Amino acid sequence: MMAQQKKASETLTIGTEIVLPNDTNSLGNLMGGRLLHWMDVLAAVSAHRLCKRVSVTAAVNNVSFGKAIALGDIVTMKAKVSRSFNSSMEIFIDVYVEDRTTSAQIKCNEAIYTFVAVDQMGNPIPVPQVVPETDEENERYASALRRKQLSLILAGKMRPDDATELRALFGI
Repeated sequence: MMAQQKKASETLTIGTEIVLPNDTNSLGNLMGGRLLHWMDVLAAVSAHRLCKRVSVTAAVNNVSFGKAIALGDIVTMKAKVSRSFNSSMEIFIDVYVEDRTTSAQIKCNEAIYTFVAVDQMGNPIPVPQVVPETDEENERYASALRRKQLSLILAGKMRPDDATELRALFGI
C-alpha cells in the first residue's frame, strides 16, 4: 500500500516551557540535555502527525546552540516534518526565547532529528510523503535530501559518486 501525501503544515507541533531551576546548569542556563529532551518529544509528536504510527528517534542530525537560555526564560519550540523518505522523516525544530517585555520571539537554537515509523514488531513501515508549501518549507525539503545523502556517505551506505544532489550542489 502506497502512503498518501500530507502538507508539511499538518505536522506542525508547538511546545512552550519555562526554564526552572532544575532545568539549569551551574551558570543558571538551560542544560543542553533538557532542551534535547524537549525537542525529541516535539519531534515525536510531529512525526506522529505525519504517519499516525509509532515513530522512534533514529538520529539527532544537527543541533545548534546559538544562544544561552537563562533561568526563567519562556522557550517556544516549533517542530515540523521537513521531508519524508520511505519510512524515515526529517523533523526541523526551531527554538525561540520570548522577550520578557515585548513578547517578541527571538530564535536562539535549532535542530534536525530523524524519526522512523515502525510496526508492532519494530520494523520500518512506509510513511506519507510531505508536500511543502511555503518558501521555508521548500528550502528545507530540498536540503533534506542533501543532508540524507551526506549522512549515508558518512555511514558508508552510499558511494559519493551516487550522491546526485551533493554532486549538483558542488558542480561535479
